[in-house]
Amino acid sequence: MRGRAFPATVEHMIDVHELTKRYGPVTAVSDLSFTIRGGAVTGFLGPNGAGKSTTMRMILGLDAPTSGSALVNGRPYRNTPRPLTEIGALLDASAVHGGYNAVTHLTALARSNRIGRRRVAEVLDTVGLTDVAHRRVKGYSLGMRQRLGVAAALLGDPGVLLFDEPVNGLDPEGIRWIRGLMRRLAAEGRTVLVSSHLMTEMALTADRILVLGRGRLLLESSIAEMTARHRTDVLVRTDDPTRATTVFADAGGQVTTEDDALIVVGLPHTELGRIAAGNGVVLTELTPRSASLEDAYLRLTADHTDYTEGNADVDSRR
Repeated sequence: MRGRAFPATVEHMIDVHELTKRYGPVTAVSDLSFTIRGGAVTGFLGPNGAGKSTTMRMILGLDAPTSGSALVNGRPYRNTPRPLTEIGALLDASAVHGGYNAVTHLTALARSNRIGRRRVAEVLDTVGLTDVAHRRVKGYSLGMRQRLGVAAALLGDPGVLLFDEPVNGLDPEGIRWIRGLMRRLAAEGRTVLVSSHLMTEMALTADRILVLGRGRLLLESSIAEMTARHRTDVLVRTDDPTRATTVFADAGGQVTTEDDALIVVGLPHTELGRIAAGNGVVLTELTPRSASLEDAYLRLTADHTDYTEGNADVDSRR
């Protein structure tokens, strides 16, 4: 990986405007609009059936929208003369002929976009497959196939990158590697959109998030903003927990204990401080605690999940 920064005059972006996709009676994506610019990792979240993969396929021109548009750097993917040099994608790590080796596969892709053979060696080194580059892909593990898919996405040194569930099959070292890679790519000014169901990983990787539910955009924000909106409790420490519990409960709070602290739900921390002071309760700690990304995500999507416990229908809209 050359690790270059893109010129400030070049803005790499994905622009989705009123995008809709229907499959017969099923609406997979409905009136979806968002813009993603370079310099950040954007997490693409949503339950199974939310429309994430369908949206990515429309961005890449693999599916035609029923209405609306999906543009990369101001134009549809199909109008890009050398698409691998503008947008790279990993949607399906298994979409490689098993009889090919990594060099053959990447060389064919490179030729199709007039990319030099030296770049093949560079991306193989970046993803750690140099030592197995001449082994047939059918002998690769899922994690190795994921790395090969990342190599293909990086082949044209593009400014826009899409990754759908990129950590599937990766071991802990591989997960840390892909996390660092995506953040480096964004730091170089590239636009990075990554879909994942792993909330812990998204909390460590993404700067911003888009959350879909049943084909519609539920939220677009930073992770910090999302978790702050779903703040769940306040941690309180005091030398008189019995008195504090009574005071806060009388004010309408729900109070539980956690080790040597009180956990208060239902009252903001600013109100708790005022209540304590007004009742002569001395507090030694008053800490509002934000929800985790997973907690905030589950609350946000609770009414937009089709397949929960007790409902085993097959998801057909992801």
